[in-house]
Parts: sequence; C-alpha cells; structure tokens
Amino acid sequence: MLFPLNRRGFLRLSLATSAVSLIPHRLFAQASPALAQMRAPALTTPITTTKLYENLFLLQGSGGNMAAQIGPEGKLLIDSSYLPAVPKILEALSALSKDPNDALINTHWHVDHVDGNEDLHKAGFSVMAHTKTRERLSTPQTIRLLQLDIPAYPAAAWPTITFDESLHAWHNGDSLDLVHFDPAHTDTDIYIHFHKANVLHVGDIWFNGFYPLIDESSGGNIHGMVKASQKALDVASSDTKIIPGHGPLGTKSDLQAYHDMLATVRDRVAAIKATGASEKETVAKNPTAEFDAKWGKGFMKPEVFTGIVYRTV
Repeated sequence: MLFPLNRRGFLRLSLATSAVSLIPHRLFAQASPALAQMRAPALTTPITTTKLYENLFLLQGSGGNMAAQIGPEGKLLIDSSYLPAVPKILEALSALSKDPNDALINTHWHVDHVDGNEDLHKAGFSVMAHTKTRERLSTPQTIRLLQLDIPAYPAAAWPTITFDESLHAWHNGDSLDLVHFDPAHTDTDIYIHFHKANVLHVGDIWFNGFYPLIDESSGGNIHGMVKASQKALDVASSDTKIIPGHGPLGTKSDLQAYHDMLATVRDRVAAIKATGASEKETVAKNPTAEFDAKWGKGFMKPEVFTGIVYRTV
C-alpha cells in the first residue's frame, strides 16, 4: 500500500466501513435531482486512456481529468469522477494492468472529482486528500454559483488519510509530492507531482482552454487562482506534462498563458472596482474582451467569470 495503516487503524477503518455498508448508497445517489442530472452523462460517456509515461496514464470521461499509475505496489488513481462512471473506470484500469487497487487521491472536494469515492473504496482503494476535503465530504455543502446543494457523503466516501500542507511518498518506482494550494478554486485544492514521470496534476486550479469556475462558497477567489497557477508553474519544467482539472493535457507554456490571463483580468477588474463601479457596471465594461475568443467558449461565460472576479478580488 502507498499509505499503510497500523493494525489499530485498520480495525477502526474496517468497523467504520462495515457500518456504512448497511446504508444503501443508491438512495444518496437519488437524493438530489440536480446531482442526478450532473451524473447522467457518466452513464454513457466512455473513459479514454492516454499514456503519459511507461506506467502513468491520463483518464478522461464526463467528470474531472483523472490519472492512473500502475505497478506491483498497486494501482494509484487520482480523482474518481461521477458515481455512474465507476464501472467504466474499473474496466479501464483492468485493461491497463492486473495489479491490485491501492490508493485514490482527491485533488479537491467537488462532485465531479470525488463522487466515485465510495464505490472505488469498496473496490479496494484507500482514499486520501487534503484535510478540508474530508471535512467538506462529511458535511452538507452548497455551491452557490451552481445553485447546487450536496448532502454529506456516506463515510465510505471520505478520505481516511489526510494531510494539511504537504506529503511525500514513493510508489511503483516514482516519488510523489502532494502539496496544498492556498484557497484558489476551493480551499481543498492540491497538486500531485510525479518526479520520475515528470507529470503534474493540478486539479481545478487550471481549466485548460476556458474560463474557470471559482467556488466562492468553498473559499475560492481570484487572487488564490493567480497564486496557485504560479505555484504550479514554479514546479513545472519546460517538458513537464501538466494535467488540468478539465480540458486537454497541457504544457508549461499553456499554463503560463492561463496564468497571465487570470492576472490581467484580475488587475483590470480591481482597477474598475476601485473607481466605485458596481458589479453590473464592471461586467458592462467587458474587461475580458481580448481573451473571450480563446477562453470564453466553455460553460463559464465571460460575464459570469467577470462577476466572480469582481466579488473575490
């Protein structure tokens, strides 16, 4: 195992898992119509696999981008997508190798990155994440921007191993850094850096090719996004393969362009706001205009993104 438990910890975990296994988690899946609607595409969306290194792969489906490392110490998976995608994820992992399932790392708490936790835990993965991810998964949450209420997840979906600032580990012949960002997309964001493979998964601090969602209700803010993208740039080299939370695999130059866009929009909005302009007046000045052709074609429209920047600048 990547993160071994002592005997006492194993017994506590086993007892907790047995208790929550009595709760039918499919009832949880049906609890929110909005959540069910978000999960629906995962029923039919295939999981595609792209080789990044000899034992490291990018997995993409309807949720956030995942990564999988294989080897004799067991499979390591980053993020778990939506609940209905789990059978496809397990099928994709089985096609990569017959190694046992070992560790699942969550980049942050959002549904499209953690919804499969419970079923993957039952399939043999131990879940780990930042401490605040466990806190948020174990209590009801609201993403105000999406008008989405999310009940607390069953205990089997919670990370059982957490850290606050950073953690270093060795797994399947590589060394990994897991490092927390200051609040950016949320207050739970981390990156995972595979040193030998030279692959960096940065989660949702990077939406490659479109304006990002910044979750104000989870502590997210534009200053943090600029700072986090710079922190990732400082880790990456010119040939690092960088996995964004959403969008295609990217390079350091791609991430630099994203960082520069964020910083420019932040500074423009801050300057307009400093004149006493309201949010509506600031949006009307269209401070993102020069970037809209490249970044404004995603689900986060320029005026919505500008509003978030205004409120969190």
